[in-house]
Amino acid sequence: MVSSALSLLAGILLVQQLPVLPETQWLIAGGIMAGIMAWLRYWRVLFFIIGLLWAVLFAMTRLADRLPADLEGLEIPVTGIIASLPEQDDRRVSFDFVITDSMQTLPHKIRLSWYTPVQSIKAGQHWAFTVKLKRPHGSLNTNGFDYERQLFIEGIGATGYIRPQVKPVLLARESAWFHISVWRQTISDQLSELLATSPSLGLIKALTIGDGGAITQAQWEVFRKTGTTHLVVISGSHIGLVAGLVYFLVLRFWAWTGILKWSPQQVAAIIALLVGVFYSVLAGFSVPTQRSAIMLAVAMLAIITQRNTRPFHTLATALFAVLLLDPLAVLSAGFWLSFIAVALIIYTVAGRLGKLNIIWETLKLNGVMSLGLVPLTLLFFQQVSLISPVANAIAVPVISFLVVPFALLAVALMFIAPMLATWLFWLVDELLQGLWWLLVHLAALPYAIISHAQPSIWALLFALISILILLAPKGFPARWLGLVLLLPLIFTENQRPAIGDLKLTLLDVGQGLAVVIQTAEHYLVYDTGAKFSADSDQGKKVLLPFLRQQGADKIDQLIISHGDNDHIGGAKSLIQGMVVEKIFTSVPEQLIDYQAVEKCIAGQSWSWDGINFTMLSPVEQLSSENNNSCVLQIQSAHGSVLLTGDIEAQAEAWLVKTYGEQLKAKILIAPHHGSKTSSTLAFLQAVQPETILIPTGYRNPFGHPHSQVITRYQAINAHYLSSADSGAISISLTDGVWQVQALRQTNSHYWNFLNYNGASPN
Repeated sequence: MVSSALSLLAGILLVQQLPVLPETQWLIAGGIMAGIMAWLRYWRVLFFIIGLLWAVLFAMTRLADRLPADLEGLEIPVTGIIASLPEQDDRRVSFDFVITDSMQTLPHKIRLSWYTPVQSIKAGQHWAFTVKLKRPHGSLNTNGFDYERQLFIEGIGATGYIRPQVKPVLLARESAWFHISVWRQTISDQLSELLATSPSLGLIKALTIGDGGAITQAQWEVFRKTGTTHLVVISGSHIGLVAGLVYFLVLRFWAWTGILKWSPQQVAAIIALLVGVFYSVLAGFSVPTQRSAIMLAVAMLAIITQRNTRPFHTLATALFAVLLLDPLAVLSAGFWLSFIAVALIIYTVAGRLGKLNIIWETLKLNGVMSLGLVPLTLLFFQQVSLISPVANAIAVPVISFLVVPFALLAVALMFIAPMLATWLFWLVDELLQGLWWLLVHLAALPYAIISHAQPSIWALLFALISILILLAPKGFPARWLGLVLLLPLIFTENQRPAIGDLKLTLLDVGQGLAVVIQTAEHYLVYDTGAKFSADSDQGKKVLLPFLRQQGADKIDQLIISHGDNDHIGGAKSLIQGMVVEKIFTSVPEQLIDYQAVEKCIAGQSWSWDGINFTMLSPVEQLSSENNNSCVLQIQSAHGSVLLTGDIEAQAEAWLVKTYGEQLKAKILIAPHHGSKTSSTLAFLQAVQPETILIPTGYRNPFGHPHSQVITRYQAINAHYLSSADSGAISISLTDGVWQVQALRQTNSHYWNFLNYNGASPN
């Protein structure tokens, strides 16, 4: 079973690396090969081929349920059911919407945003909307959050917003009363009513119904720094704990009744299984809860049928079932963290001799998890919490043995005995507040969390062998040698430009601008993208993950070209998340809370590692904030780069008049996102760029880049790329040669926009 499950996993995983899915004839050939392997009884090869075929068929079905290109941007009347708990921020409410009727051929499930809704939105409501939709599209950056992948995993075929001009109509309040989302919504509403003044409301919702929407960004930051994020969501350990508690109570009760027609063990196993599965579904049936529910089912069915099972076979059965249910689960970090965590526990505990000591075993498992998951944590997040073992040693028993059981009991009682439920919630609230106080102080310790460059595949393989050696039984010889194999993981070194070379990355931040320039020993960031809400901005979502993946430990220079949100919005998160030595900006008054802020003025210059940086603008006489953007020229021995912010015709004319031929550059970041009021022909002729990078958002409301601007780019024979079509664009100067790479062309997958769209940039 173990080898079959791993073979199935390998086949599915291979498909997820493909830039495009294979043609139908390859599926036919694969089916024939599977038949041959079955006849020859080569079971491992058979399951590998089955994994390939199943993943491809599943992906084809999912991709077929996406919005047709010709329906983008049209106003389309639809009716349907709200299929998720709505997420509310300070601008809008978002939710998944299952379409039940439409005049057009639309995906089964879409994700909608309603700006300034006129009434309360609840899961299960049946609405008639007029919507504007677009195909799944998101920013694509190295190590950034792949929104397109997330939509693909969740089966979302389009995103869009509700048009307020045609009044939405509520057709029914609970047309899908049997749907689990309605139950979750009912519990959520009741919790909000009973715990309206409790600071722990968001945590209690997360632990009972898996709704983390009310947890603030500050709380997530503390959990991240202390390595306790896994405790705030319903994980496999929570499912197992609840099922185990129910099993113990039912076992004792049934034995006490003296009814022997059914054995106490079988009755307890059946009820524990039902409760565990129900809790998993109530939590949204995420990958960790799927795995736990399936493992629980295997274990309980073994008790019911009176069969013995081996732990790794149970885990393999769970892996097999999860992959057959949803092969796209392998695209989730939670899948790997969940299964590998359980595998480490089994490897450490199963078959070991010695007297069981609950306290020691709990501490030991805590240490095993802290050490064993470090490689995956570095791979996915490039950060490791050094205080995680201490924080988890305290938080795990508090959450697992006190908070979760009392909270679930209170949820069960609040509909029949609200007074008793209120008292239990008060107890849960006190426990959570005490734990929160401790976690806040731990998170504030120096070096509570460290950042590290993303490890290579080879470093991960060596680390896996190292962990297996270190966690081997005591009789294993020279276990300490496992530490040697951890060295490649610790001393990961990213390749940096040589002296005189540089690397520029135009990050894909939608309708905004963020550029990272690397020299041999320095990092410069030019603009930081937009801020969307109090908890979401491009500094946090894109810039920090990218810089950590590149191995940066500080930013030597941050330049904010001007004060528009799409340029300055991510600055606060960036400054809080990484050391910034110095800041230049045309709007120092907007960053007055930070030290080392200086107004950018024409004539400022400095040199790093054989590369010269010069501020060409602004000057006082220019009229608008856009025209007063910080204009930066980066000069090497083999050509220049010009970063222009949002300058328009007035500033461009001044630059041409003042600098003339000195403006010449091989690389130009398009002024003002390619707007009609910028990129004048005189300016382009002075710069003579070979490559122009246009920072724009997909289907942005401003129509950037304007068709007239594109015509002017073509008139000077410049090669141009848009971040909306290309994702992040990197330009490297190496040994005098400039190389341009667009992420959607070099490192995208079959679910990404370019591949299923079939388009390509200029």
